Amino acid sequence: MSKQPGILKVIHAVSDLPNDPAPDESLFDSGTLDSFTLPDLVTGLEQEFNVKIPDSDLVPERFDTVTKIEAYLTSRET
Repeated sequence: MSKQPGILKVIHAVSDLPNDPAPDESLFDSGTLDSFTLPDLVTGLEQEFNVKIPDSDLVPERFDTVTKIEAYLTSRET
């Protein structure tokens, strides 16, 4: 099951993005996210997907695209 609808929901909640980003579009290079919104994104993902994301994983590279976020969340499933 695709996690993209939930991921996009969280992205829209923490940014002013009017449209959905492309799956491989850099959310940081495009200005959709920055170092200040990353913690909000992670908190939203934790709530949306009922996962715990350790502080050590709070690096932009893990959350740079919708595809990377989806792969990361899949790797956190038990």
